[in-house]
Amino acid sequence: MSLGKGPVGSVALSVGFAVGIYGVSFGALSVTAGFDIWQTIALSVLMFSGGSQFAFVAVFASGGLAALPAAITSAWLVGIRNGFYALSLAPTIGPRGFMKILASQLTIDESTAVSTSRTGLKEQRAGFWLTGISVFVFWNSATVIGALLGGVVSDPKVFGLDAAAAAALFALVWPRIQNSIGALIAACSIVLSCLFALVLPSGFPVLAGAVIAVLIGFWFEGRRK
Repeated sequence: MSLGKGPVGSVALSVGFAVGIYGVSFGALSVTAGFDIWQTIALSVLMFSGGSQFAFVAVFASGGLAALPAAITSAWLVGIRNGFYALSLAPTIGPRGFMKILASQLTIDESTAVSTSRTGLKEQRAGFWLTGISVFVFWNSATVIGALLGGVVSDPKVFGLDAAAAAALFALVWPRIQNSIGALIAACSIVLSCLFALVLPSGFPVLAGAVIAVLIGFWFEGRRK
């Protein structure tokens, strides 16, 4: 059974735990890059976008304060996809007031994937909130652990942590790409993103792959209608 088909609470907890484990490596990498524990915690709580956090820390580590503008730009480029998620989820989640601010903080890959994998408005909303909160709690808890451990687990590949988040997200989107069109869109996006990664700075390949997937999807939708 795929993660996307189980009870929404179980799915949210499973995804939160899988992604949270990867937070250990971020905490360790951030400390070894020169940030102290409180700065590392602040990055996870306030930025709360794993890809952007890793991009920021990696670029900063390569050049220190001189690389700060590039680090901020890289983090923004990697995280800009969350804005597109927000646009697509707004009609479904529909929060107001303070809840809108909270929803914007929890709009990430995993909460979007779980929400869109469910059927029915109630389950979609539950999937978004439960997954977002679950990932937030596990990710930030693991970040603290990683920051305290420091260089002991500075390389996520040592424990296979680099694959945990990707595996969880892939399991969620797998039902959506089992049809021929979904598979073709995913394949084109992956191949072109990898090619762009050879010539473009950090952040741009992810954005380019997302744009390509959207354009192909719109083209197929237009042909179908």
